[in-house]
Amino acid sequence: MTADPPLVLDVDGTLTRLEGWGLDPRVFDPLREWEAPVVIATGKAFPYPVALCQFVGVPELVVAENGGVVYTGDDVFFTADPEAARAVVEDYRAAGYEPGWGAEDTVNRWRETEVAINLEQPVEPLREIAAEHGLEVVDTGYAYHVKDTAPNKGDGVETIAEHVGFDLAETVAVGDSVNDVSTFEVAGRSFAVANADAAATEAADEVLEEGHADGTLTALERVRGSR
Repeated sequence: MTADPPLVLDVDGTLTRLEGWGLDPRVFDPLREWEAPVVIATGKAFPYPVALCQFVGVPELVVAENGGVVYTGDDVFFTADPEAARAVVEDYRAAGYEPGWGAEDTVNRWRETEVAINLEQPVEPLREIAAEHGLEVVDTGYAYHVKDTAPNKGDGVETIAEHVGFDLAETVAVGDSVNDVSTFEVAGRSFAVANADAAATEAADEVLEEGHADGTLTALERVRGSR
């Protein structure tokens, strides 16, 4: 049987339980046993995907914060200035709003290049303030991410592929949101899980019948040994 293709996997909505929160442990063994590089590409803060790689037992190949942080396993690349996103939050607070995660805010505590705002918070003033600072707001379905307009997950995946040495044309990407479109564009084959938003569904080569981790596990079975 031929070797497995390289993988690019989102986390929230893609490796999670059907309820939408919490990793589905059924993905751990397939990823640990995968014979090719596995890249975790997520909007989460940098420490989260690194910890996921450590707990699963796979090399730490990470695109975090929607491309703002890229870790090749040897080098960390920061592709955005964190000060602009922090300034947006300061102005958002001055306008009477909050990020919405509580006093300790573990969602943003370890972020390097962007800020996430709770979906229950008003988005229109957030977009207006972000635009004043030259930033954008991306709704991933789990949070509003205030980020630089340039970095994206796909660019981060290209950086990792170059450093690690795998062929993007042979790579398989699985995701569920607009922030996964850029990984779909650089991967040779892409799958959107059934719970994917319209942007991801339109960009994917194939839309799976199953959602969340169920869909991802189906995709892995389908492409295993396909290279």
